[in-house]
Amino acid sequence: MAVELAKATNLRPTACSGAPGHAAREPKEGRMLQSSENSFNPKSGVPASNPNSYNPAKNVTAPVDQATIGRTLVIKGEISGSEALYIDGRIEGKITMPESRVTIGRNGKVDASIQAREVVVMGKVTGNIECSDRVDIRAEGSVHGDISTSRISVEDGASLKGGIQVRSDGKPHHQPAKQEQTKAIAATAGA
Repeated sequence: MAVELAKATNLRPTACSGAPGHAAREPKEGRMLQSSENSFNPKSGVPASNPNSYNPAKNVTAPVDQATIGRTLVIKGEISGSEALYIDGRIEGKITMPESRVTIGRNGKVDASIQAREVVVMGKVTGNIECSDRVDIRAEGSVHGDISTSRISVEDGASLKGGIQVRSDGKPHHQPAKQEQTKAIAATAGA
């Protein structure tokens, strides 16, 4: 009976006594059956998992996709993409990330126009910023240029020199001056 149990559950006797051919017989009193696969590992100090216990799968979330431009990198040209971008180096040119977040780190220096869903400034930006959602200028951040966004946050100690256009519809306006001028001409013509 115990031999059948040992075969069915992949168990083996822990101690062996008697003649070599007697290991497959019923275990004598005092011997225990252990699984050969799920025994205690003395090196790790942790018992192996029990195959009969419930072990739910651990939820592993995918890391947030974010590209990083390091402190010593200098890029001149155009950057575009769909993942978040963290800039701790220097960028000159144009940054186009319409569906992503662009973060300028404390060591970051950007001489470029930025188009993104969200921009966080902790370093220095010289150029216009156009956001579909939010611009956040932190206390150590500096922006020299015009900003067009739906929401803006400027912390105490931040530096901002330029115009700000806060939109209520969340859509970017590329040339607001011409639209207002057209409305003024239409109103004058109707009078």
